[in-house]
Order: sequence, then C-alpha cells, then structure tokens
Amino acid sequence: MLRALKTAALGMSAQQLNVDVIANNLANVNTTGFKKSSIEFQDLLYQNIQHGDHDGRDGHENPAPLQIGLGSRPVSTFRSFSRGDIAQTGNTLDLAINGRGFFQVELGDGNYAYTRDGSFKINSEGYLVTSSGLKVYPEITLPENVNSIKISEDGVVSVMVEGETEPQEIGQIELVSFMNPAGLEAKGGNLFTVTEASGEPIYGNPGEDGLGQVMQGYLEKSNVDVAQEMIDLIVAQRSYEINSKAVKTADQLLGLINSLKR
Repeated sequence: MLRALKTAALGMSAQQLNVDVIANNLANVNTTGFKKSSIEFQDLLYQNIQHGDHDGRDGHENPAPLQIGLGSRPVSTFRSFSRGDIAQTGNTLDLAINGRGFFQVELGDGNYAYTRDGSFKINSEGYLVTSSGLKVYPEITLPENVNSIKISEDGVVSVMVEGETEPQEIGQIELVSFMNPAGLEAKGGNLFTVTEASGEPIYGNPGEDGLGQVMQGYLEKSNVDVAQEMIDLIVAQRSYEINSKAVKTADQLLGLINSLKR
C-alpha cells in the first residue's frame, strides 16, 4: 500500500507540472512570436518481483515477468516552433518571418539572443531595436530626416531621405537557424539563447538556404491553440483527480489493515 501512495503522489506532482505548462501557454496566447510548450513524461524504474526466464512451479518457463511500476516523472518540456498566424499591422517596423529562422539581437553583456518577435522600434540614436531596447544585429542605423522605410522580403533595408529622389540602402537583416531549435533555452522577453542541444547558429539572408522571408508590416502571433490547450487542461485535471483517488483508496486499504488487530 505504501508503494501505491508514493506512485499516486508522483502522478499528482507530474500532472501539477503539466497544468503549470498549459497555464503558461494560455497566459501567452496573445504574446507576439510565442512558441507553446508541452511537458514530456517517462515511467520510473520497475520493481522486478519475478523475472520472465525463471522456472514456474510446474517446471515451465514463465512467459512474462512480474513487475510493479513506481510512477512517472517529467523529463523535458518540448517547445513547438511551428509558425503562428501572421497578422497585418500596417506598422513599417513590424516584421514577421514567413518560414524558418530567428532575428538576432545583441544583449547588454555582448552576447546574442534570438527571437521571432519582430515588433521593432527606432531608439534615440537611430538604431533598430526590440521593444526592450536591444539592438538588432547586424546593426541597422537610420539616417536623419527619413521619410519612409522599405524592407524587402530578402531583408534589404532601404530608406527615402528628405531631399533625395532615390532610395538609399542602409543595411541587411540576417536570419539565424538552428539544427535543433527545440534545444534553445527560453530566457523570457521573447528571447532564446544557444545551448549545446540546439547546436551552433547558422546565419543567412532571408529566402536563402531554407530560411523564411521577411514580411514588412506584419507580426507573427503565438502558435497556441486555445481549444487544444483547454482539452489538455481537462485531461490533466482528470488525471490529477484519478491519482488523488488512488491515494484515498490506498489510505482506506491501510486503514482496513490497521483495523484487523482491533
């Protein structure tokens, strides 16, 4: 009975983490470029009471072992990088990636992070930055007296400066891809950083080497499916309830055993 109590308690703990992940997905349903996560579980070690190759009482070999499972444990959170819906905003500095890839931004410590959030701004020095003020890398600097900004699908940034008749090319937006994007580490602020699991960044221009194209005036929404998350939440809740009932049942059986000596 003690084994059942521990096993059911582990099941409740695992489903609590599952609910936490689902809640985070739902909380970020309107977060630009957010990528949903799902938790993955594995069963724990088994207690081998009798092996399958032992002889039975009648001298025959047992066809299957006698094993008792000891519960489950969470092993990872898998992040899906499927593309979210792309919505038109009309803002010339809003960029969406139609396909594979990330924008690269420079952190305050000189390292780099990667994002699918293309809601960019211009800071006081004319640099193209994220909503948090991080510079897009390679750096894009706008000259003074800019009338309009044009960003092509292949990432070429051109501006029309007041008093000139021809557009001026001022930079190139690069994209970054990874062999295993699910291995990136989420840092918050719509940012990801490199890990050994993700592999080293692979640089390229939009539309080349399988990278997506840049869409000016659009933003990528989160890829959270609210209906599916609600279904997963109900399943997790029911699993938690069933495990709690297993705890109650094991406790009742222990109570019956204790009452035998009365």
